[in-house]
Amino acid sequence: MRSDRLEETLLPKRVALPVFASDALSSVAYAPDEIFLTLGTAGLAAYTYSWRVGIAVGLVMLVVVASYRQNVHAYPSGGGDYEVATVNLGRTPGLTVASALLVDYVLTVAVSISSAAQYAASTVHQLRGHEAQIAIAAVIILMSLNLRGVRESGTFFAIPTYAFMVAVLGMALWGFSRLAFGHLPDAASAPFELDPESHYVNGVTGLAGGFLILRAFSSGCAALTGVEAISNGVPAFKKPKSKNAATTLLLLGTISVTMLLSIITLGKVTNIHFAENVAQQLRWHGQQGRALDPSTVRFPDGRTFTQDPVIGQLAKAIFSNLPLLATVVTTVTGLILVLAANTAFNGFPVLGSILAQDRYLPRQLHTRGDRLAYSNGIIILASFAIVLIFAFDAQVTRLIQLYIVGVFVSFTTSQTGMVRHWTRLLRTETDPAVRRRMQRSRIINAVGLSVTGLVLVVVLITKFLLGAWIAIAAMVVLFFLMKGIRRHYEGVSEELVVDDDEDTTLPSRTHAIVLVSKIHKPTMRAVNYARAMRPTTLEAVTVNVDTKETQALQAEWDRRGIPVPLKVLDSPFREVTDPVIEYVRSLRRGSPRDLVTVLIPEYVVGHWWEHLLHNQSALRLKGRLLFTPGVMVTSVPWQLKSSVGIEDRREAEVPSAIRRGPGKP
Repeated sequence: MRSDRLEETLLPKRVALPVFASDALSSVAYAPDEIFLTLGTAGLAAYTYSWRVGIAVGLVMLVVVASYRQNVHAYPSGGGDYEVATVNLGRTPGLTVASALLVDYVLTVAVSISSAAQYAASTVHQLRGHEAQIAIAAVIILMSLNLRGVRESGTFFAIPTYAFMVAVLGMALWGFSRLAFGHLPDAASAPFELDPESHYVNGVTGLAGGFLILRAFSSGCAALTGVEAISNGVPAFKKPKSKNAATTLLLLGTISVTMLLSIITLGKVTNIHFAENVAQQLRWHGQQGRALDPSTVRFPDGRTFTQDPVIGQLAKAIFSNLPLLATVVTTVTGLILVLAANTAFNGFPVLGSILAQDRYLPRQLHTRGDRLAYSNGIIILASFAIVLIFAFDAQVTRLIQLYIVGVFVSFTTSQTGMVRHWTRLLRTETDPAVRRRMQRSRIINAVGLSVTGLVLVVVLITKFLLGAWIAIAAMVVLFFLMKGIRRHYEGVSEELVVDDDEDTTLPSRTHAIVLVSKIHKPTMRAVNYARAMRPTTLEAVTVNVDTKETQALQAEWDRRGIPVPLKVLDSPFREVTDPVIEYVRSLRRGSPRDLVTVLIPEYVVGHWWEHLLHNQSALRLKGRLLFTPGVMVTSVPWQLKSSVGIEDRREAEVPSAIRRGPGKP
């Protein structure tokens, strides 16, 4: 796609909602699981707190959405939390937010896809035990779709996202209707006893009980991940960009909170029992079963029970008389969890591009691909997500402990920056109406700061030793890596500043050296090209590896009357590279202001395996000569027959080369 078609890729609200909000919407598929699972470690009595935890998470969600609506109006350029923190708090806080967001985007893909793999295994039992392979394949497919471009992927993902919303809200409406008329059955796990872990035998009491409830709350706050993606993606919206982004945020918050609270309420009503360790915690008439896999247990009487995710259990209970609809709910839930990672595939590359533009990441991340998507960022995100899925075997319960920390670091820092932003503007604003609007926005952001800061403290306390330290360590490493990249680019820029006296002075003389191994067409082309350059001095150089061959070369050179002197360099150890390097350096030592040009004849081949048979000495020489100051290396190509037609076949790659532009690595 041509660059002037970028406007065509901008998204209306109906497409932007599934593109940027699918992560936060889909988190209701695993956030309730984590709440029930965490509370379940204290036994059935702890489930009485599930609805309170759900309400607390919902309130935090609404506060964060209200806060970010101020962000998108104040900073519509797409920098999101990174821009807010950098402008108002400085580079270090901005870089802290950036590192947190980058890590969290990777975790978003890993958690969402792993959860989708679990839903797939609960629907198709033959897939159990292969969740990691399924998740990795899904990441690769998702990466391929996103490489096609934002609009194409958004249109593709819109239908499943809306299908998920309709399915979950429809299930909730049907469930509450059956509850109202007294026909809502219990979930499949309801008849089982749920044993508490040893340190919770007395239920949710004392300090340990309070800590457990805080853990459940922090796990449930996974529902907030993805909210920040809209503030990072404002440039992708159609005009008016800020207004459309704020409206999408409001829709996201309303729908997510409604779905989350509906699932938690119905889960409590249908007596869902959700255990982290199925074999040890679930009992059937007092009998403890034997684990067949992490989610399946067999009891002594032969009964086998497979623990489905919360939405899966709810769907089977609510649609007990319509099993096809239960399958539809679990299917679209698994699908939306795959597509939810698309939020990260849109957020990570955009943020990476902004950081690359600020010279904190490699410049290649600022380059758009042929389909106007940030291809390099998409590929890097997919690669790191695959590594995480493989390392944690696609187990959501393990991955979720790394999650959330990064997003609440960015939430808290961003809201701090927004409070300072409004305070700064209020110092100079005199219009009473505008001041009232700014003061209202500052109050909203201040409330957001208080809430997200409190949640961040809770998350750090409850999840640090459970795995959050890994995410924090990754953020620290990424922070210092980006600092190092910035220092490198600044150092290179300073080093390349033109010196009016030194860099505009012509060299005293130019010496051209043509490297010769034998007399053939590539050698003669290099010699003729060197003569056409009209250097101050010109000579051909060969290395004496075999005396007979060298003597034959000299004789042939003289017989043909080539008007360029041939110099022979001795090599007692039959090594080609070192004698040439030493000779070139000797020329430089004799006249430091002179310029030496080394011309190397090379074959141009058409097949990958031919590269293994040719040009190895030339590659080694070029690699060494490039580090020698004052030396120019010129490749003189000779196209072999196998390369004929390659140029035509590679015409499709020309836009990619043009896209990078001159001088851009």
